[in-house]
Amino acid sequence: MDNDNVEELETGEESFAALFERSQKDAGRLEPGDKVEATVLKIAKDWVFLDTGRKGEGILDIKEVTDAEGNLTVNVGDKVSAWFISSRNNEMRFTTKVGAAGKGAGNAQLQEAYAAGIPVEGTVEKEIKGGFEVKVAGSRAFCPFSQIALRRIDDAAAFVGKHLAFRITEYSENGRNIVVSHRAILEEEQRQQKEALKETLKVGDRVRGTVVSLRDFGAFVSIGSVQGLLPVSEVGWTRVKHVSDVLSVGDEVEVIIKGIDWEKDRISFSLKDTLADPWETAAQAFPEGSYQNGKVARLTPFGAFVTLGEGIDGLIHISKLGAGKRIAHPKEVLSEGQEVEVKVEGIDREQRRISLSLAAASRAQEEQAETMQAYKASVSEAPKAMGTLGDLLKAKLKG
Repeated sequence: MDNDNVEELETGEESFAALFERSQKDAGRLEPGDKVEATVLKIAKDWVFLDTGRKGEGILDIKEVTDAEGNLTVNVGDKVSAWFISSRNNEMRFTTKVGAAGKGAGNAQLQEAYAAGIPVEGTVEKEIKGGFEVKVAGSRAFCPFSQIALRRIDDAAAFVGKHLAFRITEYSENGRNIVVSHRAILEEEQRQQKEALKETLKVGDRVRGTVVSLRDFGAFVSIGSVQGLLPVSEVGWTRVKHVSDVLSVGDEVEVIIKGIDWEKDRISFSLKDTLADPWETAAQAFPEGSYQNGKVARLTPFGAFVTLGEGIDGLIHISKLGAGKRIAHPKEVLSEGQEVEVKVEGIDREQRRISLSLAAASRAQEEQAETMQAYKASVSEAPKAMGTLGDLLKAKLKG
């Protein structure tokens, strides 16, 4: 093997080794702003040492874990959430949320928080033009109205005095111009919750939610960080014209997940699936041949639907509405909302269909049938001693 080939091979081996070593280091590499769950290893005079599960120790300024009286709020072995700031002299520096009171903070730390995307804590001081003045680590910041919540706010005064987490979206003029957003924190929390829900939610799950808005086609229900649609057809077993007749914004409901499409961010719910199916007992409640009282629910060109009970409608076909006469539309005989007595002609539980007829017409037919049957019986039982008409004529001629 010549020297050139040996050199090339050695260079290749060295490159592979270097790449491997670098990949090992990068496997647990943190980027500024990354959040970690760490364990307190040791508490010194000025620093708290953390075990992050990675090579090397993390350090946290002790001022961030002491209260107003100077007492420690953590012990060795405790778990803490912290954000990575930077790596200096083989040490990884972390911070918790920058304090509103300015403990261990100041412009330098605020600038670091801005650069790394680390959340900061602040107090909403007052409402000003276009938004709020927020005090963050002893500095004044501005939070636009649109950045204080996920949706448009109606009562700005309700936020004054609140202590909230913010993300610095603009830092300039040596800290004289700081813009913050609480909405960014809320959106991040939503994303995290959504990712967690992706791992746990599945079709068929029964979940609790809150009605957040009403539409003509249904209601939007929030289950934590995600919303789904409860279609009007899934509100109940009875026919619902307007969702507002059944639900109100703020109602707590228990629903079944009917469908999930994470790519399109669509979830559909059913409320009626949590309720007993009335068709399970329909055959017993409305047996064939029985007479029932109901209310005309709606009229169609082919007949009238009559509600017999919760979630149970039957159909009177148009051919059974004219009392023997041909009619063009059921409205010639009935009107929506009218109370009627009907007869159950047939029931098909599997197809969820009940055929009906008007009770008066059915009774009239039954009476007519009974009269005809009685007449036929009386004719068949009449005395035959008198013979036929021909026999009577013959007898008279002989006389």
